[in-house]
Amino acid sequence: MRAALLALLLALYGAVNTAAAAECSAQQSAGKRYTVCRVDVRRERLQLFLQDDTAQPFRHFDPLAVWLAARGRTLGFAMNAGMYHPGFAPVGLFVSDGTQLAALNTDAGKGNFFLKPNGVFFVSAEGAGVLETSAFANLGKPVRLATQSGPLLLRQGAIHPAFIPDSNSRLIRNGVGVTAPGIAVFAISEDPVNFYEFAVFFRDVLGCPDALYLDGNISSLYTTELRRNDLKADLGPIIGVVE
Repeated sequence: MRAALLALLLALYGAVNTAAAAECSAQQSAGKRYTVCRVDVRRERLQLFLQDDTAQPFRHFDPLAVWLAARGRTLGFAMNAGMYHPGFAPVGLFVSDGTQLAALNTDAGKGNFFLKPNGVFFVSAEGAGVLETSAFANLGKPVRLATQSGPLLLRQGAIHPAFIPDSNSRLIRNGVGVTAPGIAVFAISEDPVNFYEFAVFFRDVLGCPDALYLDGNISSLYTTELRRNDLKADLGPIIGVVE
């Protein structure tokens, strides 16, 4: 059923025959497989989504794709975009189309989100960026899109100090980094990796000085280019490119 729905969306909106919303490719590093998608935020409309017009959370890519299709738009690429509370409310900052729906979270707590330093992925008039939370609070300029998560994988090329190179805590993980102001790089591991391995991949293979962890276990990817539509778990914030 889900495969038929994706095929119908592709047929209706010609996503396969148009320029890809995100350039996605398979990569390997240190024996681990990854899928990497690059988005030029100067050319593509990268957006954040949480709920529909009736305030119902999307939770999966299919309802979002159908909702967009009803408005004459196509979801070309999407990924889960941050952690959420029961009820799907974002744990941290959530800014969509310039409107803030959840505030910056500077609290202390348990879990990956609160493994400081954490940070924010954002898109402003100058392009995309990843900043540590307190640095983002002092940014002093409006942003069109922002999602907060944690921990930071990389900060100015430095790996998070709490990461352990030989840690046995390996999961499927996804995150986002920036290689240049206009280029956001999203990655999902196809094999379980620990935080250190994931950070090294962003730094040494993808060339990102700054990168942010988005989540693990629920990590999911949607891409018309690769004809992929993951259904692993309920999602909260979703980031995607709309055509």
